[in-house]
Amino acid sequence: MFLKRAVLALQALLAASLLAGAALAGPVVNSGHIESELVAQETGIAPGGTVYVALRQKIIPGWHTYWRNPGDAGEATKITWTLPAGWKAGDMVWPTPKTAKLGPLLDYAYEGEVFIPVPITAAADAQVGTTISLTADVFYLVCEQVCVPEEAKLTLLLPVVAAPAADPKWGAVVGDVLAKAPKPAGLKAVFKLDGASLKLAVTGGPLKGADMAGAYFFPYSPKAIEHAADQVVDRGPEGLTLSLKPGYDFVGGGTAPAEVAGVISTKAGAWEITATPGEPPATAAGMGPPPAEKAAPDGKVSGGLAGALLFAFVGGLILNLMPCVFPVLSMKAASLAGHAHDAGKTRLQGLVFLMGVVTTFLALAGLLLAVRAGGAAVGWGFQLQSPLVISGLGLLMLLVALNMSGVFEIGASVQNVGSGASAQGGATGAFFTGALAVVVAAPCTAPFMAGALGYALTQPTLVSLAVFLALALGFAAPFVAVAFMPGLLRLLPRPGAWMDVLKKGLAFPMYGAALWLTWVFAQQSGPIALGQLLTAGVLAAFGAWLYGVAQNRRAAGKGGMVSMIIALLAVAGAIALAASAALAAQPPTAVAAATGQATPLGPGLTAEAWSPEKVKALQAEGRPILVDFTAAWCVTCQVNEKVALSGSKVADAFKARNAVYLKADWTNRDPVIAKALAEFNRVGVPLYVVYPKNGGAPVILPQLLTEGMVIEAIEKAGA
Repeated sequence: MFLKRAVLALQALLAASLLAGAALAGPVVNSGHIESELVAQETGIAPGGTVYVALRQKIIPGWHTYWRNPGDAGEATKITWTLPAGWKAGDMVWPTPKTAKLGPLLDYAYEGEVFIPVPITAAADAQVGTTISLTADVFYLVCEQVCVPEEAKLTLLLPVVAAPAADPKWGAVVGDVLAKAPKPAGLKAVFKLDGASLKLAVTGGPLKGADMAGAYFFPYSPKAIEHAADQVVDRGPEGLTLSLKPGYDFVGGGTAPAEVAGVISTKAGAWEITATPGEPPATAAGMGPPPAEKAAPDGKVSGGLAGALLFAFVGGLILNLMPCVFPVLSMKAASLAGHAHDAGKTRLQGLVFLMGVVTTFLALAGLLLAVRAGGAAVGWGFQLQSPLVISGLGLLMLLVALNMSGVFEIGASVQNVGSGASAQGGATGAFFTGALAVVVAAPCTAPFMAGALGYALTQPTLVSLAVFLALALGFAAPFVAVAFMPGLLRLLPRPGAWMDVLKKGLAFPMYGAALWLTWVFAQQSGPIALGQLLTAGVLAAFGAWLYGVAQNRRAAGKGGMVSMIIALLAVAGAIALAASAALAAQPPTAVAAATGQATPLGPGLTAEAWSPEKVKALQAEGRPILVDFTAAWCVTCQVNEKVALSGSKVADAFKARNAVYLKADWTNRDPVIAKALAEFNRVGVPLYVVYPKNGGAPVILPQLLTEGMVIEAIEKAGA
């Protein structure tokens, strides 16, 4: 009886709907991941007329389906229609997708609720008063960490009427989707393959003077570009130019495509474009030339690869003078002093030091290139954005300092200071010194070096590694040159007790390095993790002291194996505790850069948290801006802040010109900051950018600042 009543009620509802001239959808199909149904923009369709019928899918949180070009993986949604004779279904209207990152892959996807309208055209002889059944077989792939292929058979009863009206429930919704869907808008688009970069310039139409924040290009071809690579946007008054990484269509060895089609999406809207080969117009290249061409003192890397190699070598030389390297200079000095009057050993140390530098530079460069190829927005010095690396280096610096202080010995010492060290021990120490110098120096970029690195990361892998090799050779050159100049080394006194005093004195810069790394860790973690790291340091120092006691006992013939085992266990426990602290590290809420709070910088000057939106808002107010791209692990950044940015004269200059100081803190990994650095052709910090109040081209300041330099830049920007 109940079933019969339900059928009668359903029939009554169907009859009422059809008499009212309304489209009636079939049952909603729920696959467990997605609810699917067909909905119409209008209540019916006129003979020979067209109505948009949309596939509506409600996707459960955390899952997604795919756009017409799914990206690196996935499969686009497909609809197969079953229609009466003479009826036609047009192309699917695809809303602008979102980017979905899964490991190294980048996909173009839909999340939440999505409507994909399709125009349905009735036969000209369709009879008013009849009802047509539309059937759609929908095939789609729905993914989270795993992907599930699914299908749904959907129906829609559509009345044929003389004068259709908007559907009261879905008409406005489908209309809004159609209004926002990408469509041609008279935009002019050209592309050019420029080395390892594909330049895509789009100008005119609605882009002229529009808000182009968050501009992104979604290609129709799955092989036009490398989807996971960063898209660098250069904005201008007439439009924009995107620097893309070309895909197989361009680098596969075949004929380059005659056009590049897709969707250009911005905050102001999304439009379809079809680009043809051509020279990007100057009006699309932003407000003047690219930032890298205005940089000083680095300037533009001219001469292609040859210029980049020269800049890299000179930048490597200058890197030896940067504050980042100061803690390791003591290790270099101690290493040279140990063999000052043995030409053979000094030359061996010079060559092995060179090997350590080159090996470590290329290893870091290879890892950086691999991570960036996977789609991660990282830059030079990325390893010090890891609390795990910072905690490990902090313990290592502490142990090196204790070794140099004579608390314990490894052979004769890690740096092979002393006349009794073997040649093998000296070589090991030299390699270790070179490697550690690179790891500590890597977070900083020296003059000339920044432009070379920016060039390197836009080139093929072999070219990039060649630039990093030139940087390594420049960095190692001074130490190697001194090692091969006996005349300079003979100026030092003969080996004696002074060497032990020198070694112990040079331990204190290493203690300073350990404290600096602990301070950096504090910026990356909370107080609990910091307390764990400090405890690990005490435990490591105890183990080192006990190890030294065991060494002395064994040298005196009294044994010491138990003490040595306990010492090694203490050091192992310290390493485990430091690793645990790093893995549990969370950025402290008190850090202004993490919370967006203003940070007092000096007398009368406050640093506000940077964001692209903040820059744009301040530019709209007509205020000059200094953006400081910095990080706690960048020693040069901290020196500049204390020497050139914290004085009262600088604060007075900012106040007089109504200027704003913004800090982009890259201590922890931040893809937004990495993308901003890439827009200035940079991959590391420090970077200082001044925006004039009149909206002119931003100016890049040198990486070593003075008060006068900052004041002059602010006065010019505020004039």
